[in-house]
Amino acid sequence: MLTNHRYFRHAAAIGAVWLAGLVLAASPAGAALAQDVPFTAWRDGFASDLRSEGVRPEIVSSMLDGLEPDPTVIERDQTQPEFVRPIWQYLEGAVSETRVANGRRASARIAETLQAVEERFEVDQHILTGIWGLESAYGEIQGNFDIVRSLATLAWEGRRRGFAEAQLRAIAQMIERGYATRAELVGSWAGGMGQTQFIPATYMERAVDFNGDGRRDIWRNEGDALGSAANLLARAGWEYRQPVFTEVRLPEGFSFADWNERQRRTVAEWAALDIDPASGDWAADDLYRSARLVIPAGAGAPAFLVYRNFEALLRYNNSTAYALGVAYLARAFEHGDAGMATGWPTDNPPINRTQSRELQEALARLGHDPGGLDGVVGPNTRRAIRAFQSANGFEPDGYAGLALYNAVMAADRAR
Repeated sequence: MLTNHRYFRHAAAIGAVWLAGLVLAASPAGAALAQDVPFTAWRDGFASDLRSEGVRPEIVSSMLDGLEPDPTVIERDQTQPEFVRPIWQYLEGAVSETRVANGRRASARIAETLQAVEERFEVDQHILTGIWGLESAYGEIQGNFDIVRSLATLAWEGRRRGFAEAQLRAIAQMIERGYATRAELVGSWAGGMGQTQFIPATYMERAVDFNGDGRRDIWRNEGDALGSAANLLARAGWEYRQPVFTEVRLPEGFSFADWNERQRRTVAEWAALDIDPASGDWAADDLYRSARLVIPAGAGAPAFLVYRNFEALLRYNNSTAYALGVAYLARAFEHGDAGMATGWPTDNPPINRTQSRELQEALARLGHDPGGLDGVVGPNTRRAIRAFQSANGFEPDGYAGLALYNAVMAADRAR
């Protein structure tokens, strides 16, 4: 089997593609969308649906009368990042000195509230502060879009009509129950609201009135906002005062061919495979913990055993980078040093959307079915990548990095 070093040398000999920055490019699927009815027709039809479902006419009127679509929302929904931000860059931003310093000041300002939220929900306050920081810069950046207008625009546009209409129905419930007034419904263009960026349906299911004033004010009240985040995590299975992940060392000759990111084993079983902490030793309490092995940037990059609390964070935001970012930020608050992973493959960044489509096309021509040519590297494409890697003597880690892209393109040209 070729070593990781040889993999990089082989790819470099084929040629390099510079990948830097973050730009927006039109999404082919989004650009092809066309509204099949005038906005007023959708709006009036949906208003009729709400009234027939028992929503009071005055609430329907407050939400929809005179409403016009927001072209900025359509533009943002129909664009996708062409370049993918490497996980190491995301983590550097998530745990920047400024974010850590601002978080310490913000948590000191509401120390009693954080302590009370932690005690009620048994969710660690440093984790909650990390979420608060990543979601809204500790309440400072909540978005200024009219949520009703944004979601109505998305519903009319049609790509996510079912999602958007479900959120609008949840908004009607929010107004009906006095949780928010129509004027207070502001947030992100995609429907996230308040200091914890809840979408309306999640708000209705998980938001709490922590201070007991009869409202769930996640916009202005830190107790309600952080209590709601804590309630979400608690319902998702958060284990109080337990770790989120452990950075680990993989043994020499680790078999990527047998690795399945979804497979769960006890830490003792992983340890029996010579997977050890990157520093120190396993504690006795760790050995019975259930864990998955996550390797987000391929062979030779940092690897992690992730626990139940990691899965709870994914329920908040289904992103490995986000879950790691929250956990590292919490470590920085608690210990003064995040203990960030090192050794990221900065010379092998993830490929962009255009390159991903090219990769899928080349893999298909080489006999490795990627399951579609959409530029999205999902499970089927990763299986095709691993099949190519196995067939060509590379570590079958399934990572769609620049080195892999160059190797596949070279093999395709040589057919």
